[in-house]
Amino acid sequence: MLASNTFRASQRLQKCAVENPAHVTLNSSGPHVALIQRALCALDHALIDQAEIKAQLYGPTTAAAVLDYKTKRQIINKQYQTTPDTIVGIMTIKSLDQEMIALELRGDINQMRQTGRIF
Repeated sequence: MLASNTFRASQRLQKCAVENPAHVTLNSSGPHVALIQRALCALDHALIDQAEIKAQLYGPTTAAAVLDYKTKRQIINKQYQTTPDTIVGIMTIKSLDQEMIALELRGDINQMRQTGRIF
């Protein structure tokens, strides 16, 4: 179960944390995508196209940010992968959630919002 303030209210991302069919992939859209984008910006200072952010669209720059996030942390399902992919699945959303919890506990996320570093 996702516990960060950022993700815990999202039923769509709660499903993503436990069900493989609920992975978030390229061309997905909606509020759950905006939450992922917000986390990537907060954690890795990801550069996501403003049009994607406005549309809450998992487009090419969001996918690139996810790939960068997963590559830095070596989030790979070793049962069938040798390199990270652009999918936000169980392992990725749980990692994002844990890092957002730490960020929220430090109080950094409010400062980032005030300074415009995240939306």
